[in-house]
Amino acid sequence: MCLAIPGKIVSVSGADPLERTGRIDFGGILKEASLACVPEASAGDYVIVHAGVAISRLDEAEARKVFDYLRQMDELADLKEAGP
Repeated sequence: MCLAIPGKIVSVSGADPLERTGRIDFGGILKEASLACVPEASAGDYVIVHAGVAISRLDEAEARKVFDYLRQMDELADLKEAGP
């Protein structure tokens, strides 16, 4: 199963659209990702990242919904691990 995760672009480097990269904040974890597929993206934007590549932009409200879903999934996993 493949999973794409939303993150917020903290900074952008590179001038060539095919070589631009962004430092992406995934809820406190910072990673580099290619911005080649989202040339219009800039610092402060939210993007969906899959396999180290930002594949689309999204608004902050939608990103927060996904973060909430992921948090809920983690809480469910914690409940399953605790057992009856």
